[in-house]
Amino acid sequence: MSVFSRERLRVFVDVPAFQRTIIAVITLNGVALGLETSPGLADGHAVAFVVIDRIIVAIFAVEILLRITAQGKAFFRDPWNWFDLIIVGVALVPASESLSILRLFRFLRILRLISVVPSMRRVISALFSAIPGLASILVLLLLSLYVAAVIGERLFHEAAPQHFGNLGKSLFTMFTVLTVENWPSVAEDVMAKEPLAWIFFVTFIVVTAFFILNLLIGVIVSAMQTEVDASRWKEDQELELEQHNALMSEIRALSEKIDRLEAGARAVADTDPSQGAGSRPRPNGLDEVEVG
Repeated sequence: MSVFSRERLRVFVDVPAFQRTIIAVITLNGVALGLETSPGLADGHAVAFVVIDRIIVAIFAVEILLRITAQGKAFFRDPWNWFDLIIVGVALVPASESLSILRLFRFLRILRLISVVPSMRRVISALFSAIPGLASILVLLLLSLYVAAVIGERLFHEAAPQHFGNLGKSLFTMFTVLTVENWPSVAEDVMAKEPLAWIFFVTFIVVTAFFILNLLIGVIVSAMQTEVDASRWKEDQELELEQHNALMSEIRALSEKIDRLEAGARAVADTDPSQGAGSRPRPNGLDEVEVG
């Protein structure tokens, strides 16, 4: 394919109308997959669902082929393109008993909205960029959870064996307390025999739910802000480049106009010798005065 044809195809693939069409097809796919879970609809319209599914897969396959043709090798340098390629490739696997589990992955086609919608892409990119900071905070959270579970098992295994009978139950109990969901009932069961147990639970909730989880949210928000700033900086750079190119075009046009005016002036001087540098007009009255 020629460079001109590939460029035209790239413009067609990147046009907003084409992107909106793909988003609509992905949405339709999600609706169809949801309707398939209804026994009444699935049994009565099984053939229709199969036809819709195959049409949608065909559209996705054509879209991927168009993007590969338009972008060439650059297509495979984008991780999001690999994401789309794997999801569509799994959908093309023929149905069989040995590969039936792969057919379940067709429900992942709905996730293609992440790669198609730029705002969703930015959110996921921000989460990936925040992984180093998130990992440290998650380790701190898990350590706090484990230490609290061990202490709770040692202190309350007799007072509330249903919650702190062993380390496994204690871990699950402290995770429930961490979510701040129905934790008063756990505390009341323990406080029935250990009245001061509220100090343990309140301290754990303050340290984990208020401090550590807020640190986690702060890291995510910071990563999102960095991603948004990077996107804005890129847009600003593109705008400055456009303005620079426009200004340079005006300067070149003005320079060409000046060159044309100079060329015209030289042409006039060459055709009219009386206007040359060696023949200048005399002051008024000197032409009529004869010098004796």
